[in-house]
Amino acid sequence: MYFCTENVKNIDMTTFKDLAQMRRSHRKFTDQEIDAEDVRLILRAALMSPTSKGQRAWQFVVVDDKTDIEKLADAKDLGSQFLKGAPLAIVVLGDPAQNDCWVEDGSIAAISMQYQAEDLGLGSCWIQMRGRGLSDGTSADTVIRGILDIPENLNVLCVLAVGHKADERKPQNEDKLKWENVHIDKYRND
Repeated sequence: MYFCTENVKNIDMTTFKDLAQMRRSHRKFTDQEIDAEDVRLILRAALMSPTSKGQRAWQFVVVDDKTDIEKLADAKDLGSQFLKGAPLAIVVLGDPAQNDCWVEDGSIAAISMQYQAEDLGLGSCWIQMRGRGLSDGTSADTVIRGILDIPENLNVLCVLAVGHKADERKPQNEDKLKWENVHIDKYRND
């Protein structure tokens, strides 16, 4: 993997510091399929992610069927249409009755997958589904459950769009980090 601020192909990415700076949300993807080994590595990152009490209670549905991906993109009114251009969607699920930290555990797994995708040179974007839906009142959770035959006990947290990047994003700008939001010992508003 190579990157720099001008051209993402010049410097070897070897540290997490660099990976964190480079990972940006991508909403445009090429038509190229994702290699099966890359998908396995992305899922491996999720399965290795830390969970509350070591429960590992999350579930993941990997979707590469174009028709189903298009249906998933329509599960809520806003912010998900770009999923139609992704070759892969990963739905992150949890069971609130089994794990009161299902949102946190699923979130950690999702970002672990996003960092692994970035390390592989792939783009990704989190699509929030929990608490979202259609203007007619239908929840995204209900729509996705119907598309993918997800049992009633599982709730949808998010869908990750994953694919080969069709756009370039600049790395995070160090000068724009909001260090004023970091407080030492006590919250200070000065």
